[in-house]
Amino acid sequence: MRIVVAGGDGFCGWPTALYLSKQGHEVSILDNLVRRKIDEELHSNSVTPIATLEERVTKWQELTGNEIKIFVGDLNHYDFLTQVFKQTNPDAFVHFGEQRSAPYSMIDREHAIYTQTNNVMGNLNVLYAIKELAPDCHLIKLGTMGEYGTPNIDIEEGYLEVEHNGRKDTVPFPKQPGSFYHLSKVHDSHNIMFACKAWGIRATDLNQGVVYGLHTDETGLDPILNNRLDYDGVYGTALNRFLIQAVTGHDLTVYGTGAQTRAFLNIKDTIRCVEIAVNNPADNGEFRVFNQFTEYFTVQELAEKVKRVANQLNLKTHIAHIENPRVETEEHYYHAVNTKLKSLGLEPNLLTDHVLTEILEKVVEHKDRVIKENVLPTIYWK
Repeated sequence: MRIVVAGGDGFCGWPTALYLSKQGHEVSILDNLVRRKIDEELHSNSVTPIATLEERVTKWQELTGNEIKIFVGDLNHYDFLTQVFKQTNPDAFVHFGEQRSAPYSMIDREHAIYTQTNNVMGNLNVLYAIKELAPDCHLIKLGTMGEYGTPNIDIEEGYLEVEHNGRKDTVPFPKQPGSFYHLSKVHDSHNIMFACKAWGIRATDLNQGVVYGLHTDETGLDPILNNRLDYDGVYGTALNRFLIQAVTGHDLTVYGTGAQTRAFLNIKDTIRCVEIAVNNPADNGEFRVFNQFTEYFTVQELAEKVKRVANQLNLKTHIAHIENPRVETEEHYYHAVNTKLKSLGLEPNLLTDHVLTEILEKVVEHKDRVIKENVLPTIYWK
């Protein structure tokens, strides 16, 4: 198929583009490279050295013979986006091209407005481009499990059957997002659902959990193909923070009680889930929702896993609890359904000691790149 991967220079988009290219698809990357500029803004970096996008795709073609086309530009510039559609005529549009950090969206008013404008308006442009230029194109959109929040009922896959005053209906699952970033994803979902209904667009919303891991088979072929490993208090996940702290001799800093529960999946499962969606497209007019995760853990459980593996590598570390910078429920029920992707063939890669050891060893290799003052949180929701 002809596939555009928006945000194809990023942590999820880059390995996805390589994997789809390896499967024989005609892949194009669309990216405005803003994530690299945000590193400069935050005076931060990836633990792993990252080559330029041009160097990456050149190396990929040298190693595999597969060409990946590059379009550098912004989804919010509709004239640019229409040119991409005219030149690629995509069968599928994989949309990773959004500002993905909750803390970044909570820095101040400007960052909240940037996040929602970039994400919501860019996604709306994609919907119009599909409508006007590629009506059969399947939109595969990265959502987030964070759209749901932490309700005191089971989280279904996108929809909920309700009974009210003696009548039944199936409605979108209630959303309780926890940041302006997560709110942008909710707005995206509503816009996509309406576009499917009004224009007959086909779309799959992948409500993804927190992604961990580093290399895929493809990114591991050469250092030039390295994937990102973010660790700072803005873009780094709790798991990545713990891994970096274990290597640098810092206590593992758990926010609040550590009882917050979240859904997780391996980066290798991210790319496989996208492939499953590509190979099993939604019907015309269908807005389909998959909960894209394989396991869930509390933050405390993650810290204990990292501590155990670190100790096995003679990295002595301890767990410390610090003030939670976020406004979130710390003791809560959490149970989510994730049957649809498994029914289509997903075989999960789980968070094992071996996976954690691989990442720890890579951090040890590049620990001189860690900017220690960036690890702890500096952004507070209140």
